[in-house]
Amino acid sequence: MVSYLDFEKSLSEIEGKIRELNEIRLSSDDNNVSIDDISKLEKRSQDWLEEKYSNLSTWEKTQVARHPNRPHFTNYAEGMLDDFVILSGDRLFGEDKAIIGGLGKFDNLSVMLIGHEKGNDTETRLKHNFGMAHPEGYRKSIRLMRLAEQFNIPVITFVDTPGAYPGVGAEERGQSEAIARSTDCTLSLKVPVISIIIGEGGSGGAIALAAANKVFMLEHSIYTVASPEASASILWRSSERAKDAAESMKITANDLFKLGIIDKIIDEPLGGAHREPIQIISQVKSYLKDTITELNQFTELELIQKRRDKFLEIGKNL
Repeated sequence: MVSYLDFEKSLSEIEGKIRELNEIRLSSDDNNVSIDDISKLEKRSQDWLEEKYSNLSTWEKTQVARHPNRPHFTNYAEGMLDDFVILSGDRLFGEDKAIIGGLGKFDNLSVMLIGHEKGNDTETRLKHNFGMAHPEGYRKSIRLMRLAEQFNIPVITFVDTPGAYPGVGAEERGQSEAIARSTDCTLSLKVPVISIIIGEGGSGGAIALAAANKVFMLEHSIYTVASPEASASILWRSSERAKDAAESMKITANDLFKLGIIDKIIDEPLGGAHREPIQIISQVKSYLKDTITELNQFTELELIQKRRDKFLEIGKNL
């Protein structure tokens, strides 16, 4: 069952009517429902999606990026890897389930997969803290990235977080220091690092895993220095102006590609990744396979230098 966003009200009515007619057709003995009527409604639905999703506003893209049914890290890990083994704990404080990481086989190639996990229902969202990591989550990421470096294994990170957890406990345990060290670690790894923004890429909580050789974004994801709500609170002292903040912050994949901050936009299925999760997982896997092959051609020093040059160049162009 599809969950509809605020701007999809008319689509929900069309597709609701399609479901209703299909149910009547299947349950009715005299079969009074015309297949042509259903086909016309399906055509209307397809046309609506094509027209609307080719011209989404920034705030509408933000809503799509946050869609509750959008594929999460665990979906990608299960869909792309064989023998995925989760590695837990930072060896300093504890286990943070907002970030998951582990080793797996990617078409017979060993990879280290690390990513934010938001959860998909009330229970799992609370378990994973809505993808908002604590310091131990970033310290675990550092541990796993260094482990991958030790065994010459590529690192792939999936970013999907509104930001790092801002609570008092996290700050007391060194949240900003952990984010800085994770960013530094990602920049200095001697193995290929690829990052994909699959939903929200919020603040330092995102860049801590996204200082990669190649940074990709899904078509309807967002990547921002602060959430639109937080930015609106700072600029206008009202989170109700989040829409205005989103429009002015250049947070969409198209905006960031033009600015040279990301390397590639991965097209999503019509209507967003949540409508065809298997398709988008397959597309992401294809991009990753080609990119790993490309990056494996470089030496350790070249990987580090190209990664650092990439981010220094961003500062020059802005």
